[in-house]
Amino acid sequence: MKALVIAAGMGSRLSTMTNNRPKPLARLLGLSLVERVILTARNASVREFVVVIGYLGAMIKEELGDGSRYGVEITYIENTEWQRGNALSVLKAREVLKERFFLLMSDHLFEPSVLQEAGSSQLDDKEVLMVVDSAPDDYIDMEDATRVMVRDGRIVSIGKGLSDYNAVDCGIFSCSVSLFDALQESIMHGDETLSGGMQRLADRGMLKAYDLNGRFWIDIDTEEAFRTAEDQLCRSLIKPTDGFISRNLNRPVSIRLSKVLVKTRIKPDTISLSGFTLSLLAALLLSFGNYLPVLLGGLLVQVSSVLDGCDGEVARLKHQQSDYGAWFDAVLDRYADAAVILGLTYGWWNSHGGDYLVWVTGYLALTGSLMNSYTAIKYDTVVLKEQKGSGWRFGRDTRSFLIMLGAVLNQLFALLVVLAVIANFVSVRRLYVLRKT
Repeated sequence: MKALVIAAGMGSRLSTMTNNRPKPLARLLGLSLVERVILTARNASVREFVVVIGYLGAMIKEELGDGSRYGVEITYIENTEWQRGNALSVLKAREVLKERFFLLMSDHLFEPSVLQEAGSSQLDDKEVLMVVDSAPDDYIDMEDATRVMVRDGRIVSIGKGLSDYNAVDCGIFSCSVSLFDALQESIMHGDETLSGGMQRLADRGMLKAYDLNGRFWIDIDTEEAFRTAEDQLCRSLIKPTDGFISRNLNRPVSIRLSKVLVKTRIKPDTISLSGFTLSLLAALLLSFGNYLPVLLGGLLVQVSSVLDGCDGEVARLKHQQSDYGAWFDAVLDRYADAAVILGLTYGWWNSHGGDYLVWVTGYLALTGSLMNSYTAIKYDTVVLKEQKGSGWRFGRDTRSFLIMLGAVLNQLFALLVVLAVIANFVSVRRLYVLRKT
């Protein structure tokens, strides 16, 4: 399906944040609002877009181009009457959209899964599907929201001034071409709003509702909504599988750092390589065995652990996720772990008279750490995600923190023993839990 994106309005309530640019180009965590909408839809397998431009539309056209750099195709329609109701912007696309399409607003953010499921809903040829929220979060501006009354899965009334309602309009639609006739009729009767056309469809029993069931969405009309959207996007970076150290120590720091990195051209893979390089430097410092380089090496391990979260955060915030990127990061992490444990082992052996017992301990610590990461893949998928992150998780974040702690206390051999025992115990425990599961 194609997607029609409405980006014609001025957005005066957000003018203080747009710097004399159209509202769809307001930048949120490294991407403009309209880019976020297009990339979200792309993640839901939409590849063709029709963008209706109006106020300062040439800027939007220049910014987005033909869509090739996003991996999509974009065509433009100009609405010279953008000061009027948004129904006219939708109606401008009548000549280029001849089959079912998604209708999206350039300032409404949402999760890709919402569009995927809305697009797979069973609809008659003339029906329109509106995504609604029956339990909007506190950050949704109910005074400005378009309210709807849903009965038996269909919308019976819609409007900002409804006093009797049970959901709100999320600005996401799966439309048949019958929408154009409804909009034309509404305009002829003096109502130039999109809601006016939707009401006419509702009167004919042709407007179905799809509840997004608590998933994220927001309409960015004000500075407060803009800041709320930024906060919600950052909160979404916290994974259900994050360990205690990651959730309470690393994420608060890495998210702040990622909010800076998304404003640059630095790629997630570059961040992965930077963290890997820090780990190699940490391994070298640990290998000296003397307290000062060991201390610096331990601190660098923790810094690298924090930076290790930034590559995925930046990728998600800028819609640059890829299977290869995740795999590339995982491979670098394993090499980094091996280098750090080798540095710990050699450092102790070099500074304590060549006791070969440390090599056996180092081998067990290395094997346990690698197997700990390997078993986590299946364990996180089967166990922790089903429990929504509950339970005890010993992961790379905790190992890195223990390495820093051991370096600060200058107890490298004790650290290797702890890593060898805990990492291998956790791996065996996971085998037992997964066998039961």
